[in-house]
Amino acid sequence: MSALPDDRAALRRRLRERRRALPAAARIAGAEALAGRLLALPGLPAEGYVAGYWAMDGEIGLHAWQLHLPPSLVYCLPVLGADQRLRFAPWRPGDALATNRYGIPEPDVAATGLLDANALALVVMPLVGFDPDCHRLGMGGGWYDRSFAFRRSQATPPLLVGAGFDEQETEPLALADWDVVPDAICTPTRTLHRP
Repeated sequence: MSALPDDRAALRRRLRERRRALPAAARIAGAEALAGRLLALPGLPAEGYVAGYWAMDGEIGLHAWQLHLPPSLVYCLPVLGADQRLRFAPWRPGDALATNRYGIPEPDVAATGLLDANALALVVMPLVGFDPDCHRLGMGGGWYDRSFAFRRSQATPPLLVGAGFDEQETEPLALADWDVVPDAICTPTRTLHRP
């Protein structure tokens, strides 16, 4: 049975509670295992900009992946734009951060230092839930869907990968017209590829 758009708010609440309930040891081990899966992705770029996210609210962390990236890949974090789209900025531990309107840390850089979504080679996206066909349920703000809308009509970079815990898998999700489907979903135990 598909989760209809009207059911999304309730589904988000259940899935967020489920991921928050994971013990700290499971989160840490999950982040380590996820790093290995992400580094083994077919199509992992050899060079360029790759983006992750700052884990909040029980999201699976990307710190282990960031620390194991080869030097030819530059790690970036998203920055909220006034046009309701994400831009991205290179970030290393110790670089300046500012808190955005949602309370999420983002690189504290001038607008001239930001990259557009199409400048990236790979983007690892947070998710609240996912289904076996790589459909992603986000927080509901549409930031990633708007930012990567160009991927709905063309199979060009960046490679889009959702990341979450296995416990975030749900029944098949009904897609909205604006949903951008990731190329893959990675969890600590498996990698699902878009059919």
